[in-house]
Amino acid sequence: MIHATAIVHPGARIDESVSIGAYSIIGENVEIGAGTTVGPHVVIKGHTRIGRDNQIFQFASLGEVPQDKKYAGEPTRLEIGDRNTIREFCTFNLGTAQDIGVTRIGDDNWIMAYVHIAHDCQVGNKTIFANNSQLAGHVHVDDWAILGGFTGVHQFCRVGAHCMTAVGTVVLQDIPPYVTAAGNTASPFGINAEGLKRRGFSSESLLALKRAYRTLYKSGLLLEEARAKLEEDAAAHPEVRPILEFLAASKRGIIR
Repeated sequence: MIHATAIVHPGARIDESVSIGAYSIIGENVEIGAGTTVGPHVVIKGHTRIGRDNQIFQFASLGEVPQDKKYAGEPTRLEIGDRNTIREFCTFNLGTAQDIGVTRIGDDNWIMAYVHIAHDCQVGNKTIFANNSQLAGHVHVDDWAILGGFTGVHQFCRVGAHCMTAVGTVVLQDIPPYVTAAGNTASPFGINAEGLKRRGFSSESLLALKRAYRTLYKSGLLLEEARAKLEEDAAAHPEVRPILEFLAASKRGIIR
C-alpha cells in the first residue's frame, strides 16, 4: 500500500492498511492509524499522530515547524483524529512550548483546499473549513462550526459551536455559539438557524436561541446585564447555557 517512490522513515509507525501515494515523505516520529489514505506528494513530519480512516489529498504539509520566531525546536506535537478529509495544499503546524504544545484537530472534519491551521490551534469535531480559511496561532474552533472561504481568524480568538462565517470574514474577537458572522471586521447577523435545523434542533430551541441572540445583541443591555437575563433563560432552555459558558471564558471579548 506504500508507493515505491514514497520515502517513509523506518521509525514511523504506519498501520499495514494505510495507503501512501507517490513521492510522499513520512518522518520518523509520525504515527498513522488504520484505513487512512495519504495521497501523492504529501509531507508529514514532526511528532504527528493521525488517527483512523482519514483521507489526505496531494500536496498537504502536516506537522511542519510553527511559523513562530520563538520556536526553538521543542518536541511539540500535531494530533489529528479520525475520519477527517484534508484537501489539497493544507498546512497544519506543530504546537509551541508557549501554549499546551500541541495543535489538535478532532474527528469528522471537512477541511478544504489551502486551509492553514497554525500552531496550538484546537479544532473540534464535525467542522467545515471552506477553501483558504486561515487560523492564526492559538485559535479554538468548537464543534460544528463552519468557516466560509477566505475567513481569517486572529490569534487567540475562539469560534463557538454551530457558528457560521460568510466568505471573506475577518475575525478579530470571539464569536459566541450559534451566531452567523460576516464582514471585515466580523459583525453578528443572527443565529445559524438553517444549520441548527439540520442538526435536529427543535422549533422551541430555535426560538429560545433567537431570544438569546436578541438579548445579547439587540436589547441595548450592557454585557453583564445581558448575561444576567441569559441566566434566567438558561434555566428553562438548557441550549442557552453554552452561550453563557462561552461568555465567561472569553478573553478577547465577543464580536459586537
